Amino acid sequence: MGGNQGSPQSDRFADDPAFAVHEGGKLTVTPNRSIDSIADLALTYTPGVARVSSAIAAEPELARRFTWAPGVVAVVSDGSAVLGLGDIGPAASLPVMEGKACLFSEFAGLSAVPIVLSTNDVDEIVAAVEAIAPSFGGINLEDISAPRCFEIEARLRDRLDIPVMHDDQHGTAIVVLAALRNAAKVVGRELGGLRVVVSGAGAAGVACTKILLGAGVGDIAVADSQGVLHAGRTGLTPTKQWLVENTNRAGYAGTMIGALEGADVYLGLSGGSVPESAIASMAPGCIVFSLANPIPEVDPEMAKKYAAVVATGRSDLPNQINNVLAFPGVFRGAIDAGARSITEEMKLAAAAAIADVVGDDLRPDYVVPSPLDRRVAAAVADAVGACAREQGITV
Repeated sequence: MGGNQGSPQSDRFADDPAFAVHEGGKLTVTPNRSIDSIADLALTYTPGVARVSSAIAAEPELARRFTWAPGVVAVVSDGSAVLGLGDIGPAASLPVMEGKACLFSEFAGLSAVPIVLSTNDVDEIVAAVEAIAPSFGGINLEDISAPRCFEIEARLRDRLDIPVMHDDQHGTAIVVLAALRNAAKVVGRELGGLRVVVSGAGAAGVACTKILLGAGVGDIAVADSQGVLHAGRTGLTPTKQWLVENTNRAGYAGTMIGALEGADVYLGLSGGSVPESAIASMAPGCIVFSLANPIPEVDPEMAKKYAAVVATGRSDLPNQINNVLAFPGVFRGAIDAGARSITEEMKLAAAAAIADVVGDDLRPDYVVPSPLDRRVAAAVADAVGACAREQGITV
């Protein structure tokens, strides 16, 4: 059955540089101690290692000093909501998790191990992560579909005493808030005075709504595929019911398109397409964050005709909302501080740190730093670590 498909003579991937980057995987485990003698061997492994293990058994907190676990993040997925590809399964998701591990190393100096699970069952995922947690200093949940991702994260946060974060939720939310803080400055507005319409009530939409509420945005309407969430809706999940109870203070019961009339901010997290007439109906000097990737919900060139600030998820356009601005520094700061969890206050601190990196260079096409800006992870780590210590949640 095509046993020579990978041979140079018949390599159908040879012309695509992406496959060359991924050939053989993108990660290795490299020891930081060499073994050049019998003495080295005896100290690295038996019998010397037994003394270290015995000491940790007697005093478990010594594991923070004498193992790699505190500085290693597990990147965990079931492959059910990968990028824009959907439910492609664990094996196909592994290149993405490897890539995430590369970003942890490159931007935060953290080792990370990709772990993909061959189950979509919430109980099984929680049990598996809980079982492997002693090997790690943090758990980055990745590409797990909603609504299961909410329960998985919540249960792991309750059970583990190390930082746990579902990046598709909170990484996106942190960077969106950072961008909106600066976009509001561009248009001379306060966050509390903005009326925001969020398109999408999945993982990112819910997390963005929660962090915006926490930052003081008081008027948010959230729409799913059936329209704006309001008190008259029935058959809602607990998460959507929470949104009903905490958003849409006007009680609007129409469509997302209708909600955009007079709105200050559009935040697209759902895909699809928004007509020009809807963007034209927004308030003067509006802000459009259209984050579906690779095709934004709102055409960026069209949006510029009406919006003062436009952001997307694309790397080839200004104002890219990219999670890499958040998660490396968040975990670096939390782990270095010995934080037992990642709190809402730490996320707000991370968003402020990202926004502050822009500084005096703020302009309509530069409301968030470049994903390659090496100042960001350090600034986020400092802010997150300081917040954790202030909250007294460190070991």
